Amino acid sequence: MRLFLGVDGGQSSTTALIGDETGRVLGAGHGGPCNHAGKAEGASRFRRALAESVGLACAAAGVEFARARFESACLGMSGGPEDKAAIIADVLNVGTLVNTDDAVIALSGATAGEPGMICIGGTGSIAFGRNAEGRSARAGGWGYVFGDEGGGFDIARQALRAALRWEEGWGPPTSLHRVMLAATGSRSANEALHRFYTDEWPRSRVATLARVVDLAAAEGDAVARQVVLGAAEQLAALAGSVRGQLWASGCAVRVAYIGGVFRSVMLRERFCALVEVEAGTRCMPPVYGPAAGALLEAYRAVGLHPPLAEMQV
Repeated sequence: MRLFLGVDGGQSSTTALIGDETGRVLGAGHGGPCNHAGKAEGASRFRRALAESVGLACAAAGVEFARARFESACLGMSGGPEDKAAIIADVLNVGTLVNTDDAVIALSGATAGEPGMICIGGTGSIAFGRNAEGRSARAGGWGYVFGDEGGGFDIARQALRAALRWEEGWGPPTSLHRVMLAATGSRSANEALHRFYTDEWPRSRVATLARVVDLAAAEGDAVARQVVLGAAEQLAALAGSVRGQLWASGCAVRVAYIGGVFRSVMLRERFCALVEVEAGTRCMPPVYGPAAGALLEAYRAVGLHPPLAEMQV
């Protein structure tokens, strides 16, 4: 039996899926984070997460990990693939290896391997697409200092800025002052600001505050509403850039939205309305997750396109 492997290596966890040549998933496994491997500690963590996730997937598939050989494997990694190839070759026995980044596998999973594009609004933000000719393009993904517009961290940052302005007397009144203080256990917006510079509040935790901003917007706060709708507009701009780079006006294009900020009904509806202004463009939730996308890319690398109707991942 020919085996195929897809791995989604992220900042919080690693997921591996093993499939046969018909597209049937035989086993899944989960390991720890593996987003950085440049330094000794990161390399050790990456090796451990990869061996753990693939080993558990092998066990679920009834395959001995030590003897497993994969016809093709795709590993999509947060933080980029450049420093991971040697470790992968040492841990896995693979015929054809696709070592890529997480945007590629997220797109493949979201569109079930078909041409299209994604807009990711998680802690950060990025848009990425691939057309029928195999040409790809991206917009955003510059990180929290220079970009990540519309992501959860940016929404929380904009909300705290509004709270600070009101606290200092040069901004409009907003319930964001009250809700941001309550959510952070702070006595002032300035104290909340200083909390965000500590290890206690990493960017991923700050990004979770996008939920309370969305709630304030839903309850009618004008400033919070402006923040949420502004995030939708930024994300739509990223999507529009990728669409313009890859498709002519009027072409049919599927745009999948991914990430926690799209749980906001207000943001999602505004995003879709803006994106679908372009004729032929249709917004949709992702079909599959990134681990399934990695498996699809493993098939694609050797010219296989198995049916996915029964692929429950």
